[in-house]
Amino acid sequence: MNVEQQIIAVLAEQAMLDPSDITTDQPLAALGIDSLGLVETIFALEEAFDITIPFNANEPLAQSMDLSSVDALISAVQILLAKKAA
Repeated sequence: MNVEQQIIAVLAEQAMLDPSDITTDQPLAALGIDSLGLVETIFALEEAFDITIPFNANEPLAQSMDLSSVDALISAVQILLAKKAA
């Protein structure tokens, strides 16, 4: 399973959807993932990839990384994985 597939699997679990129902162009809100769901998703991704995603739950809109869509989340995780590998 590649990074994109793993992220979609985590999102599907959080949103209680089938992974095939998730497309990369969807905003997380369209999946029914609210701010609490985003926090849970971030924790799950951090555990799955052994990374730390910079996120302030008190100010979810003031993030250094765009975490608003499936694509943005995939990009953020790929950037963090590349930094970890360097």
